[in-house]
Amino acid sequence: MSAVPAVEAARALVADLVAHGVRDVVLAPGSRSAPLAYALAAAADAGALRLHVRIDERSAGFLALGLARGATLVTGAAVPVAVATTSGTAVANLHPAVLEAHHTGVPLVVLTADRPHELRGTGASQTTDQVGIFGAAVRAAVDVPAPDGRDGEVRDLLGTVRRALAAATGRRDRHPGPVHVNLAYRDPLQPAAPLAWAVAPGPHPVEVVPAAPGPGADPLLPGHPARTLVVAGDGAGPDARRLAEARGWPLLAEPSSGACGGTHAIPGYRLLLGVDALTADVEHVVVLGHPTLSRPVQRLLARTDVAVTVVAPGGGPWPDAARNAARVVDALADRWFRPAPDDADGTFLARWQAAGTAAATVLRTTTDAARGTLADAPHAALAVARAVLAANGPDDVLVVGASNPVRDVELSLGLDGEPGTVLANRGLAGIDGTLSTAAGVALAAGRRTRVLVGDLTFLHDVGGLLVGPAEPRPDLDVVVVNDDGGSIFATLEHGALAATGDGASATFERVFGTPHGADLAALCAGYGVAHRHVPDVATLRAVLAEPADGVRVVEVRVPRADRLAESRDLAARVVQAAAGALS
Repeated sequence: MSAVPAVEAARALVADLVAHGVRDVVLAPGSRSAPLAYALAAAADAGALRLHVRIDERSAGFLALGLARGATLVTGAAVPVAVATTSGTAVANLHPAVLEAHHTGVPLVVLTADRPHELRGTGASQTTDQVGIFGAAVRAAVDVPAPDGRDGEVRDLLGTVRRALAAATGRRDRHPGPVHVNLAYRDPLQPAAPLAWAVAPGPHPVEVVPAAPGPGADPLLPGHPARTLVVAGDGAGPDARRLAEARGWPLLAEPSSGACGGTHAIPGYRLLLGVDALTADVEHVVVLGHPTLSRPVQRLLARTDVAVTVVAPGGGPWPDAARNAARVVDALADRWFRPAPDDADGTFLARWQAAGTAAATVLRTTTDAARGTLADAPHAALAVARAVLAANGPDDVLVVGASNPVRDVELSLGLDGEPGTVLANRGLAGIDGTLSTAAGVALAAGRRTRVLVGDLTFLHDVGGLLVGPAEPRPDLDVVVVNDDGGSIFATLEHGALAATGDGASATFERVFGTPHGADLAALCAGYGVAHRHVPDVATLRAVLAEPADGVRVVEVRVPRADRLAESRDLAARVVQAAAGALS
């Protein structure tokens, strides 16, 4: 990026607006909005758009409204028109036009310049609280931080604005209307030289296909159909599995996706994404549900050489943390659930299945090795997760807590047949309220329910064990993997830093490891809940096979000290085994 981040960001923004169909922009003069003014003038001089300049922001807003309504008359479609202003009262003067656009469903894109965050609330000139100023009158409102030249910031900006444009035009929910994009800019605000419209190619435009595609719609991208992966995130549902099996594509399914199992599901896929020979020729990924569990999956979805199609039913936001989706669709046409064409040779799928088989062998061997007392066993937590998942019959429900338990369950998928129903609070992936969530599931479903949590998740919601004497009691097994702290952090960057020594280990233990020394049995006794300490996997399996009767807590104590080394060793062995299977 050039030495003037504000100007370059504004130029990329204007170019992207043009790429997404904006042909008219109304500008009211101002200083803080200068980056936008320079970019709009350059685009207008090049004939990329029509620029309309008005002194009064109220008039500018209504002119933009009229331009959008007129374009709709001509085209019969919701055509977005932008209006740009500086900060302060200029923004407030747009409110009448925004209200009119709100009540008449006009796609008005409001671009307001603002002071950078460090000047807000300081009494700086023309600075007020512009965030949320239009309240419920806009379909979307975003506050974009001031650009400073960091790598990837233009990509982030455009991803944010594209979501706003989709909301403005009603592409997802057929409910067009105004949107507010508040753009902070930091000095300098003018270009270092006369600004040209030779904008370097930015990230590809995202195509948001209208809801309910009509007959013959083809919402998947062209390309090599055999080199496609299906990623099933939380709540994806059975369509993800149906799609993979119909088209002959590998399925990477999270535990709570509702799509686990079958011949196309790949065991240990998170670790297999580290095998370059396997991932290098991926051309296309279809995403269903909300994938949040795996960093390797997010890195895959961020690859610029991979086309990403997101299937997101309804009119809400679509999952695309990498800001790399090429197409967003409400649903897949029926033809994509029919058998694959005869010209698909199956080589791509076969390679993934071979790697998955190799990974499953390593994972089974690893968890089978956790014999004897789990307090001293390597990979004890993973062995526990596998045992709990294996005990979950087709009519049972397993609720999984955040952090390591859900990741251990992910690695256990496919090792012992179909996993039954698996649920998790993956919307925000917090550890809070998990016991209460599981109790609610058990009461509503009327089915045997288990919940697998870590000790911190258990302690965070231990009050969920409290049920009054007049209240219905769920049949719920609470399996607590107790390693006296937060072992998830040991597998992240913090654990690697702690391993360097120089006092980092003590700091890690205090502010990340957070050992607590709590007596879970005593806590359960206080709540009148049955508690059992299970020393090994064999006993755990036997306990889980017993008839359900009310709430009981099954505690399994495992070591935490070697979690980082264990995770690295396991990943290396899976990668090595997969590479051997592919050679």
